Amino acid sequence: MQTTKPLTIAILIPAHNEEQMIGACVDSCLAQTRPADEIIVVNDGSTDRTGEILATYGDRIRVITTPVATGNKSRAQEIGINALSSNVFVATDGDTILDSNFVLEVEKSFLKNSEISAFAGQVQSTTYNYLTAIREIDYVIGQDLYKKAQSYINQVMVIPGCSGAFKTSLFHENKITFDHDTLTEDFDFTYKLHEQDLLICYNQNAICYTQDPHTLSSYLNQMRRWYGGGWQNLEKHINIVRKRPSAALLISMGYFEGLGFSILFFLLPIVNFALFLNMLWLYLIICMISGAYASARRRRADLFVYSPLMVLIGAINAWIFLERFVVEIVLRKKNMTWFHPERRLVLK
Repeated sequence: MQTTKPLTIAILIPAHNEEQMIGACVDSCLAQTRPADEIIVVNDGSTDRTGEILATYGDRIRVITTPVATGNKSRAQEIGINALSSNVFVATDGDTILDSNFVLEVEKSFLKNSEISAFAGQVQSTTYNYLTAIREIDYVIGQDLYKKAQSYINQVMVIPGCSGAFKTSLFHENKITFDHDTLTEDFDFTYKLHEQDLLICYNQNAICYTQDPHTLSSYLNQMRRWYGGGWQNLEKHINIVRKRPSAALLISMGYFEGLGFSILFFLLPIVNFALFLNMLWLYLIICMISGAYASARRRRADLFVYSPLMVLIGAINAWIFLERFVVEIVLRKKNMTWFHPERRLVLK
């Protein structure tokens, strides 16, 4: 009689200079209602108190320390993946707090459908200021509408780097690996799974709380990395349209629609300023409706209060989107500069 191998789940955390949040992150991993079978933290050449804080947990977690920083999150993840023995692992970040039922929801999803190869959870932004509020509105709209729809047709565009889970066999047996040639390794890896027509699910009940940029300079750096990495991955994986024609719609929505909006945003005032003002009012109304919806969903009044600022942030995003398109695609000046985000102490 054949017996089913029990599902074991690990949590993998790459961490570089995360003294502000690594304690809260590990505490959330240890407080799971369905305990993780192993917790591995890769202390990636930290020069602050990260190692000292991790040492206080003793044998409750496993710490792998690199003598010098690898310089890339995906390299640190690979080190941890090679040490995993669990069937499935949760990939998160050192500044992220997992909801107490996160591992339980991962287990439910993988047991419900054995065909699932990877999993995307829901990301929420910890409250701080107008920038983090606007990011939270984007998360609500992006996940409640787009990611749900993408999941139904197995076209999840990206598995969040702070809120994903994978079958370990993808790495140990299928030999799928993280590459180190783009700025967004989570986007890159999601494309790889789609190219092999592997099933990715989205579970909105698996929630993590992440720390988004709270200063304008940090926000600009993050958006340059996200958009730059997005264009890098589009160029790298454009053949996915040939392998999976259904991906053409998703790619057109994610890039060409965004490119069209960005060009129109700056070209329209020159061509027809009166029409631009009318469109700007419409954009403001859409932003406020989005803020009202997000405010109701999260029960946070500040999301509606800050929603008009989405017009300004939208203009900034459109500019960076165009800038990265020119740099990465037109001029072909591939940028691999990684900016370590500013951290702050956050307790969910």
